[in-house]
Amino acid sequence: SLKCAAVRNGCTASLNVKVTKIGSLRVNSTDSGANVFQSLAVDDKVKKRACVCLLVREVYHTCYRLHPLPSSSFHLSPFLFLQEMTGNYTRKEVEDSGSLPVVVRFPWQPYLSASGLQRQKRDWVIPPINVPENSRGPFPQMLVSIRSDKDRSINIRYSITGVGADQPPNEVFSIDPEKGKMYVTKPLDREERSSYHLRAHAVDMNGNQVEQPVDLYIFVIDMNDNRPEFKNQVYNGSVMEGSKPGTTVMTVTAHDADDITTSNGMVYYRILQQTPHSPIPNMFTINRETGDIVTVAAGLDRERVSQYTVIVEATDMEGNLNFGLSSTATAIISITDVNDNPPEFTQSTFSGEVLENSVNVVVANLTVMDKDEPRTPNWNAVYRIVSGDNGRHFTIRTNPETNDGMVTVVKPVDFEMNRAFMLTVVVSNQAPLAEGVQASLQYTAGVTISVKDINEAPVFPDNPKMVRFEEGVPAGTIITTFAAKDPDTFMQQSIRYAKLADPANWLSINSSNGQITTTAVLDRESIYVKKNIYEATFLAADNGSPPASSTGTLQIYLIDVNDNAPSLVPREAQICERANANSINITAADADTDPNVGPFVFELPMHPSAIRRNWTVSRLNGDYARLSLRIQFLESGVYEVPISVSDSGNPPLSNRSIIKVKVCPCDEHGDCTAVGAVAAAGLGTGAIIAILICIIILLSMVLLFVVWMKRREKERQTKQLLIDPEDDVRDNILKYDEEGGGEEDQDYDLSQLQQPDSLEHIMTKPVVPESQYPLRPVVPHPGDIGDFINEGLRAADNDPTAPPYDSLLVFDYEGSGSTAGSVSSLNSSSSGEQDYDYLNDWGPRFKKLADMYGGGNDD
Repeated sequence: SLKCAAVRNGCTASLNVKVTKIGSLRVNSTDSGANVFQSLAVDDKVKKRACVCLLVREVYHTCYRLHPLPSSSFHLSPFLFLQEMTGNYTRKEVEDSGSLPVVVRFPWQPYLSASGLQRQKRDWVIPPINVPENSRGPFPQMLVSIRSDKDRSINIRYSITGVGADQPPNEVFSIDPEKGKMYVTKPLDREERSSYHLRAHAVDMNGNQVEQPVDLYIFVIDMNDNRPEFKNQVYNGSVMEGSKPGTTVMTVTAHDADDITTSNGMVYYRILQQTPHSPIPNMFTINRETGDIVTVAAGLDRERVSQYTVIVEATDMEGNLNFGLSSTATAIISITDVNDNPPEFTQSTFSGEVLENSVNVVVANLTVMDKDEPRTPNWNAVYRIVSGDNGRHFTIRTNPETNDGMVTVVKPVDFEMNRAFMLTVVVSNQAPLAEGVQASLQYTAGVTISVKDINEAPVFPDNPKMVRFEEGVPAGTIITTFAAKDPDTFMQQSIRYAKLADPANWLSINSSNGQITTTAVLDRESIYVKKNIYEATFLAADNGSPPASSTGTLQIYLIDVNDNAPSLVPREAQICERANANSINITAADADTDPNVGPFVFELPMHPSAIRRNWTVSRLNGDYARLSLRIQFLESGVYEVPISVSDSGNPPLSNRSIIKVKVCPCDEHGDCTAVGAVAAAGLGTGAIIAILICIIILLSMVLLFVVWMKRREKERQTKQLLIDPEDDVRDNILKYDEEGGGEEDQDYDLSQLQQPDSLEHIMTKPVVPESQYPLRPVVPHPGDIGDFINEGLRAADNDPTAPPYDSLLVFDYEGSGSTAGSVSSLNSSSSGEQDYDYLNDWGPRFKKLADMYGGGNDD
């Protein structure tokens, strides 16, 4: 022990400091107003029972200095007391590492003595407490005893506050309020909480604080009570085949809930098992600290082993198998494929055949073998034709499922030009071969394609064929010869021709040589001519087996001739009755084309003379002219003005057209007034009045018709009400929608329902249905019908299982036990004893039946 003392005004105070290591100390004061002791030096030259301390500090204008004291002069001072130790220290002759700090703190509490001098009294201080987790007790287990020097004169009560005492989790720690002994009440778990910070309080019996609260630090010491846990039970990784030793495959990680700064939480890894053991049992190793799995041997070949299963163990206590806890996980290592196997043809030659003129047809199938992983770029085959197909008639597509090469025709082949093809094909993969892998000698193959001849259709050399002709040529004119050729030069076949489409029916074709002749006059202005071109389609067929045919289109470009006279546009117009700037612009329409159209010539005829006297035509340009009044005023009305129009054809054609001009009075804007428009239409005042009278008469007739229809409807309804209810035998739909008041409305006399004879006065009352027909009394039906209904009613009344209320009764059931007899028992003969005279009482609707059955004796 080293003894250090503080000197104040000649008074010394010493304390006992236990220093087990040689080094340097840093001394602090707990008083908030105190400065920090700058240094406290202890070296190996100082004896263990002495210390050299330097204090640079002024408190209340008094200098304190620490100095060594002999053991004989040691006594306890109330000024200073040990609280805790920190600082840097090392073993002797070992370089300082700057770790494991130790601090010495001195609590300061100045007070004034009776003489007015200030001195320090002793504080109560508790060092940190270490408690191991998972302790087996017994509980409660005492941790520390807290005492105050005032407990000799007064009664003191001790208490603790903080997490674990009066805050959740509550009652983990307790204290004896009288003796100050603090206990732990149950086992602690460092993984739940590694430390607790409490405050101890000392109060008198009145609750007055007698000491300053002191901090209590409880640290839970870790125990190895948790196994390492892998993040995943199964890890998936991959490495390329042929990888060099030292290639990282994957990393597995395990976590230990124990303290990672101790051996309890330090996890080490190792490989327990590898499956399969090919090519050697130890293809992989693992970094014992990081969990990295790496390859340690060459020879990974996916074609031999595509997947390895490795069992990895994680152990704490730095991998100590005797004391550490362990857990395992599975690492699945997939060997990824590289293109180390080139594709090879299964045979050196292939053959196929194709019909000429076929397209998109598979003619041969090429098969290859590749050991790499299927349906990957290392396995997918790519075929290429290197020779024998100069015309590019073929291509080779790869079947994605089988990897076969399908030789396909993409351009028609002609038997007359090529009867067979000799192709050279090479195969490779989509991915290039791995470094150092040589191509196989079987990467090329020969393919022989035979062409089969078929009967080909005749071919028109020019299709469509264009010819030029003037319109208007007479029927019987030879237009051209539209002949086809047979491509089957090795077959002696003839060709026949026929007309397939001729919209205007203007042409005919010679069936032997294809000569085309007109059968009607060609008209360029026909609706079947589009942009001066008339099209017709013809058929050419050979006599092969089977016959083949083709079509050809003939286009006739019709040259225009001046065969259509121009016509005046517009045909109707209006103009003011007084001459002014108002005029009519006219033009002409001609079905021909240039040069057989405009400029046009517009002229008024010489006769009748009134035309030129009242009207004038002036030319605006080559296509338009202006028609206007020559005189100052012309009476309102409709005038027909003839105008002659001529085109510019050679020779020109002219046409006399009539334009109807309405002359009317106009307003200040030059527009015809409404009265003027009517007058211009040729209607006088009398005609207008007559039209109005006709409209009034027509409206009156419509009104009278409506009144008559309503009256007739009213009479029909009145007549219907006069029908005797007994005579109205039409079926009525009666509405019975009132079902009583529920269960509380079931207070009835069952005896009345069991005695139907007593209900006659009720049955004779008329039933009032919600119907549009008049009321009629309900009377019993005579004859067999009435008896039948009465029998059914009696059977229902005597049935003990029948419900005690009105319900729908079924009378048409003819099965076993039915109260109704068979319908076959009814006799339809009129010669029996049945009297049908009662039918006369049923009204005029049954008069016909009464005459048929009741009046038989009169006959």
